[in-house]
Amino acid sequence: MSLQTLNAVKREDLHNSSTKTNRKKGNVPGIYYYRGAPSIPIYVKDVNLNPFIYTSEVNIISLVIEGNNTPYNCILKDIQFDPISDKPVHFDLLGISENEKIKIEVPVRLNGSPVGVKDGGIIQHSIHKIEIECLPKDIPSHIDINIENLKIGDGIKVGDVELNNFEIVDNPNSMIVAVVPPTIEKAPEAAAVEGEAPAEGEEKAEPEVISKGKKEEEGEEEKEKK
Repeated sequence: MSLQTLNAVKREDLHNSSTKTNRKKGNVPGIYYYRGAPSIPIYVKDVNLNPFIYTSEVNIISLVIEGNNTPYNCILKDIQFDPISDKPVHFDLLGISENEKIKIEVPVRLNGSPVGVKDGGIIQHSIHKIEIECLPKDIPSHIDINIENLKIGDGIKVGDVELNNFEIVDNPNSMIVAVVPPTIEKAPEAAAVEGEAPAEGEEKAEPEVISKGKKEEEGEEEKEKK
């Protein structure tokens, strides 16, 4: 995996007013942290941060903080977005060491067109990232899964993924992708047509009488006069 450089500036003023002002200028606040060391609050230009956010692959970052001669190797651990504008408003960078294993989520990439789709099946992709544990040098940019041979009713679970210098943390029984039968919706039964003859073996429903006969009504009126 290649090492990508990210330039940053240390945040000296941590007040909310300063943070808002910098966001308007296109500076996204973030923090770099590493186990056993003080965290470092930073700013990164949104245009420089976007390639690490809007990607389907994992990147190891070489963080260069202005004024520091030594870069920090890290990964993008978390990113927060504004619920309205959907722009990044904060991010976390986790420092890594080449001799220490880390846990990280890696994107899943499906390859091929399943034979079951040709038979009318539908691809159901349930898991898009798998959490693994490995040394930084062994982090895959993504995990390829071949789905060409999947028939209707077939699927691939987390435990079916081929291990390549990493261990899987997620539940091995979780289904990543499956080819399911097409959903067939039943058409609503046609409404009965008034006056239509009943089918053979069926009895014609008699209408419910909801009013009294004319003679009965007249008889009751005579009784009330008396």
